[in-house]
Order: sequence, then C-alpha cells, then structure tokens
Amino acid sequence: MALQECGLNLNQASRELQPHGSTGFPCAGYACRCTERTEDMIPWHWHEEMEIAYVEQGQAVVKAASKTFLLNPGELVVINSNVIHFAAGAPECRLHSLVFHPRLITGTEDSVFAETYLRPLLSCGSFLGYQMDGQDGEKAAGWFRRAFEALEEEPCGFEFTVRENLSHICLSLYEIFKNQLETTVPALSQDHIRIRTMLDYIHENFSGNMSLADISGAAGVSERECLRCFRKMLQISPIQYLLKYRVMQGARMFLRNPADTVSRTAAACGFDSPSNFSNLFKRYYNCTPREYRERHGKGHKGREG
Repeated sequence: MALQECGLNLNQASRELQPHGSTGFPCAGYACRCTERTEDMIPWHWHEEMEIAYVEQGQAVVKAASKTFLLNPGELVVINSNVIHFAAGAPECRLHSLVFHPRLITGTEDSVFAETYLRPLLSCGSFLGYQMDGQDGEKAAGWFRRAFEALEEEPCGFEFTVRENLSHICLSLYEIFKNQLETTVPALSQDHIRIRTMLDYIHENFSGNMSLADISGAAGVSERECLRCFRKMLQISPIQYLLKYRVMQGARMFLRNPADTVSRTAAACGFDSPSNFSNLFKRYYNCTPREYRERHGKGHKGREG
C-alpha cells in the first residue's frame, strides 16, 4: 500500500472522489510539498474520512471551514469527517497526512467504539478541526509518526500499528470534547450545506456569466447572507472565489491543451477579455500564461480539482 500520490480528484461539489486505502483497510498516507503559490496549495475540498495533517518541515496554514490553524514543524491538526478544508505553505512546508474512514477504528456501526466514542465525536459541532498542542500535541505527534512510518514501510502487521495509533488520537480527541458532545449541534451546519451548494453551482457554471445574485440564488439565500457565509467559511468573497477558480481552471486547460490560444482559454473560463484573464493569471501565478505553459507544459503533475 505505502504512500499514495498526493493529488486531489474532486467532483463538482469539491467532494474528493479518490479512494483512501481500500475497503478492507480504509486508510491512506500522503506526503507533499506545499507553498503559498496557488499551484502548490491543496484546494478547498471535503471527504467523509477524517484527516490528520502533520508538518514535517517548514510552516503550514490549514483551514477547516471557518477555523484557521498555523502549524509549525512537529505540529498537527485533525479535521473532522465531511468538513471542507484547505492547506498551503507559509511560505512552504513538507506536509504529511493520514486520511482514514472512521470504520477503521470502530469496526461495525453498532460497536461500542462507534456508539460511545466516534459517532458522538463526529457529530460534535465544536469539532470542525482541532490543533493538538501541549502534552496532548506531543503524544498525538508521536502516535501520528508511528502510524505514518508503519504505513510507509509496511512491516508485517503494519495495519495493527496504524489502527492502534490512530485509535489513541481519536480517544484523546474524545476526552478533549466529551463535555461538549451532548450540547452541540451536528457538524453539518446550515453554513456547511449552503457553502457546498454554492460551490457546486460555481464549479458547474464558472464558464458562463455569473453574478452574486446567481450564486446566492443557488442556495436560496440573500446576497448579504451569501457574502456572510463565504467570508465565515472560506475567508473570501464569492466573486473573489469565482475569479480564482476560473484562473485555476485556465491553468489546467493550458496543460491539457497547450496549443490553445490565451483568448480561447480565457473565453472557456468565463472571461470576456483575454487581458483581464492574463492580468489575474499573473497575479495568482506570478507569471504570464505563456510563461506558465513553457514552465509546466511537459511532465507536469498537478492537483486535480
């Protein structure tokens, strides 16, 4: 099994489609280099698995819904199931992560591990993402490293080692949040549902004309509520997100179809002016579209999403 290639395969609602591990052992490990540059960021996405992100070198910014975490070497953050999240270097880092389905820990859905520990934790509205620090953080970092190394090296019985150490982390989280489990709302709040719906609309229709009213209407909310939701969950306005998404799609189009002109790519991404597209592209990627194609056109393996 070892480590998997750190790339995202997202559907139009930003849900990751790539399987993590296998049905029999639903856990996968990833290692990647992230920077603050757009092309090296891990874009907003979500999956039903839990995720633990650990900084091996450098410094990283990880966002889980409305929460932002700054991680130094040896620090980690745990992201709850189904929570939309994002990561980037600050300005660069070597990031290790383990993505695992809760059933790796619980076994069956009616087990005591599921009913008493994991299910209440996963439904805790306070647990979107949590940066473990202090003594808890040191212990969790040790458990993470042992699980990650076992998954990477695959000695005999490594599956037991991975599950044991991830179980330690989950139990530690349960103990941290246990006083909040019965008094908080489910993690899938109205804001989560709305932001997914609006992202889905943007990703499906980014190539056409789109206004703030169109985006807010997709979720059946007012423009003011749409702005509030985006700023709370993604710390960016809907139109800023739309423009950045269009530019990122343009970068991917250049790599898939290097012979296409800038004008054609700009139009395919929803820009009515090639110069506007080129100016925004240079702002995000620090180079012109032509320079980007020359630099990345051959042998490039980017993130999908």
